[in-house]
Amino acid sequence: MTTTQASDMLRRILDYSSRADPYPLYAELRKTPVARQEDGSYVISTYREITDLLHNPHLSSDTRNLSRPAPGVASQAEPSFINVDPPEHDRLRRLAMRHFGPPHTPRLVTGMEDALTATVSGLIDDCAGKEQIDLVDDVAYPFPVAVICHLLGVPREDEPRFHHWVDDLINSIDYNPETDPKEKLDKGVQARKDLRQYLGGLLEQRHGKPGDDLLTRLANDDGPDGRMTDEEIVSTANLLLIAGHETTVNLITNGMLTLLRHPQILQRLCDEPDLIVPLVEELLRYEPPVHIIPWRAAYSDITVADTVIPKGSQIMLMLASGSRDPNRFHDPDRFDPDRRDNQHLGFGSGIHLCFGGPLARRETQIALSQLVHRLDRPRLVTDPPPYRRSPVLRGPIHLHIRQGDG
Repeated sequence: MTTTQASDMLRRILDYSSRADPYPLYAELRKTPVARQEDGSYVISTYREITDLLHNPHLSSDTRNLSRPAPGVASQAEPSFINVDPPEHDRLRRLAMRHFGPPHTPRLVTGMEDALTATVSGLIDDCAGKEQIDLVDDVAYPFPVAVICHLLGVPREDEPRFHHWVDDLINSIDYNPETDPKEKLDKGVQARKDLRQYLGGLLEQRHGKPGDDLLTRLANDDGPDGRMTDEEIVSTANLLLIAGHETTVNLITNGMLTLLRHPQILQRLCDEPDLIVPLVEELLRYEPPVHIIPWRAAYSDITVADTVIPKGSQIMLMLASGSRDPNRFHDPDRFDPDRRDNQHLGFGSGIHLCFGGPLARRETQIALSQLVHRLDRPRLVTDPPPYRRSPVLRGPIHLHIRQGDG
């Protein structure tokens, strides 16, 4: 594939018209595992090469190591730990993990299961008797938002404010100066500022006060690695607020869409509740919430599949393509909850493996289990449904489901 052909293929993948089904385009892209673009960036589309790079210490997550700034990456006063490299990344991740999971808070997720079930059950109760529901608005969005607000200590009544901020941030991730209005980027920059200011105001109220929410714990923690600065806490909270609900919304919605397209598996889940654990893992491979890591930088010259990627080059990792690579997964375009050796890229890999993955998994397991057992003969109103604009965090913006005899 020539550079021009590779660039055209990427444009087709990023174009909204391909959002409902980008997988045939990924298959074409995989014929050239390392595809150089006309702008000098590189797109990696095969499982082995993606995995090798995610574990390569010469790959940087810090935008400052790009030879030229990526157009969709706005500057930040203090980047979150997914956008910095070791050893700073390791320190910040350890500080966050002390309050988010093992080994210091091993029962965070399991201790929430009753509350998670009650929350999603209440949302489904509100759908009872409705001939038609929107799974996104009625269940998949409000459920993880309520959870992350509770964990961070964000007042639930403030949710509508950051809903708009998050939408603008997500929309600006894939900003292309050649095709997109500058307003798209400007709205993302302003949303980032507004959200940081809001979280900073909440943090100021937490210093020196007791509390179990994550903001309070981070504000008053004196662990072996010291304490995060206020800027670092705000960046971490910003990351959790966005990643903590946006990916789970897509995972739940993609999951229900996939089950409705595979009614035999939906019925099997009703009959075999324990199937939900491998089913969600297969979902993370087959219809993942995160399709693309839009940029990484080469610390130095890197050789990938016999191609030398120069130092400072922007590298785009096509995670969803890698998880459908036939050289790694047998019959990859088939949804198979019995699949073994399912080391997908749904939550990434390497040092930046999604640290909220266990919570997102359990939220999705509970939500899908409740939905398939309690909705009355659900069926799709429109297939394919309308999708969000972003090719990076991919999922339906609405999923209309008809139930009952209507």
